[in-house]
Amino acid sequence: MDPDILHSFQKELTCLICLNYLVDPVTIGCGHSFCRPCLYLSWDKAQTPAHCPACREPSQQKDFKTNIILKSLVSIARKASLWQFLSSEEQMCGTHKETKKMFCEVDKSLLCSLCSKSQEHRTHRHCPIEGAAEEQREKLLKQMRSLWKKIQENQKNLNEESRIILLWMCYVFLRAEMIKDEYRKLHPVLHEEEKQHLERIKKERHEIFQQLKRNKVKMKQKRKHLKEMYEELMEMSHKPDVELLQDVGDILTRSESVLLHMPQPVDAALSAGPITGLVDRLNCFRVEISFHNEITNHNIRLFDDVRSFLFRPDHEDGSLNSDRSDYSAAWGAPGFTSGKHYWELDVDDSWDWALGVCKDSGISNPGTILESEDVFLLLCVKEGNHYSLLTTSPMCPHYVEKPLGRVGVFLDFESRSVSFLNVAKSSLIWRYPAGSFNSPVRPFFYTRHR
Repeated sequence: MDPDILHSFQKELTCLICLNYLVDPVTIGCGHSFCRPCLYLSWDKAQTPAHCPACREPSQQKDFKTNIILKSLVSIARKASLWQFLSSEEQMCGTHKETKKMFCEVDKSLLCSLCSKSQEHRTHRHCPIEGAAEEQREKLLKQMRSLWKKIQENQKNLNEESRIILLWMCYVFLRAEMIKDEYRKLHPVLHEEEKQHLERIKKERHEIFQQLKRNKVKMKQKRKHLKEMYEELMEMSHKPDVELLQDVGDILTRSESVLLHMPQPVDAALSAGPITGLVDRLNCFRVEISFHNEITNHNIRLFDDVRSFLFRPDHEDGSLNSDRSDYSAAWGAPGFTSGKHYWELDVDDSWDWALGVCKDSGISNPGTILESEDVFLLLCVKEGNHYSLLTTSPMCPHYVEKPLGRVGVFLDFESRSVSFLNVAKSSLIWRYPAGSFNSPVRPFFYTRHR
């Protein structure tokens, strides 16, 4: 091939970020192509929305697919460069005057076919340079994908840990005030229990806060090590074929060790401290609820919306989308307009669930439940092995032990408030402030079928 034509061809297959041959090439919306690792690292440091490193056009694209045609052309260009290198006079075998096409994996040397069969190298492992380099580069790329996945997972956990640290002290303070208020409604002989309860909250607050801070430091250190390893793999993958084979060494083994011991989020949940007589007091207002109205269809997307609230913007794939047809919403009739009412629902066998009360306007379109200000729900959402408790109106996370079995709902029209109880622990999960609603509401239940 004419040297000028080859040079032009090679230039078109060069990443505009690293100025090397494209590795695992991806093409973004504006039409420019880059190495996937280079683009990942470039956009990881960029503000949202990210911009094309070449033309600066904004891009919201997150899901990249390898440009197979470009990858094939790069492979051809690499072969041309390799053979141009091997065909040079200084690379010819001085003994046999043959091109060195073989690579010795033992002493990392280039050999001609006759040298590879000599007594000195006969017992060594040999392979064609061209195929061996491509195989090693693919191994590097596969490991880089695993590393990047862990980098994103670690960043998601780090963001969540940072968010909890910001909210933690305020949340615990509000919970302590809510507990104090609940004890005021009970007999004064519980003063000692109240004191012990608040002391336990204070102790757990401090212990968990320290765990969160230590874990955040570990996650930052892990992020640094993961990125350093990723950049080392990327640098190796960009090397010319012969250099790659000679220098790759134990990099894959070292990269595997970096993936070990990933720090996991702290379970920032206060224990469900019991309040003596809480459930007994509310049982005086016990009512039986019949959920006669039920819908099950693809329009119900409550937990999709909740997961978006909990985990954005960290998740870039579609793994948060639930199977909407597995869910159903039900509400009771008639609605309540006055008085005090208490009922319990068993959630132990549910996957995800939500319960509480809502106005008629809140259930007229189940597809927009979370956007409504007319729903007062306690939700439990599972993501992986982790459960999150939240309440709506407004959406708020709760860092308290997940209830098992029955959950109590207490509707108080005198104070216009709703409370949620962990029945097994006789513990208050959350109580909406007085004056939260001012019109008729209905019991509401939403769950996943198992």
